[in-house]
Amino acid sequence: MGKITFYEERNFQGRHYECTGDCADLHSYFSQCNSIRVESDCWVVYEKPNYMGYQYVLRRGEYPDYQRWMGFNDCIRSCHMYTYVRGTYRMRIYERPDFGGQMMEFTDDCPSVYDRFHYHDIHSCHVMDGYWTFYEQPNYRGQQYFMRPGEYRKFSDWGSTSGTVGSFRRIMDF
Repeated sequence: MGKITFYEERNFQGRHYECTGDCADLHSYFSQCNSIRVESDCWVVYEKPNYMGYQYVLRRGEYPDYQRWMGFNDCIRSCHMYTYVRGTYRMRIYERPDFGGQMMEFTDDCPSVYDRFHYHDIHSCHVMDGYWTFYEQPNYRGQQYFMRPGEYRKFSDWGSTSGTVGSFRRIMDF
């Protein structure tokens, strides 16, 4: 069973809440979140209730302040737990919506989409195996998007307002 602990203050101080499963609305447990400990599994935390707003994909580890999980602020309002996938990872990205244009298949992390795919934008994607994280900027920086197996016919299907993807990586238990 997964476990994540949210702390109101930096460096794991102040009021805290331990969570062992999905929670659509965390606001009654804490007013702000400045540090997080992930004890097991993979978690996607969201800045708004009901799994909306900015997403942050957190692996097992310690995050003593919100900048460590690349947060824009101290607001976390919902979370989903995902078990790590062992085995293959496979994803296809496309230059146009509805799986049109140039396509490239990936089975490994990509620190620079432009260097490998030669396009700045991804307009559709098919995740065949494993969980992935898209980042808006190269080298795993910027806004994140959690990608589970399925078809994403347009960038809004994964929650983005643009097709800009600078990098992506597999979500693995290290």
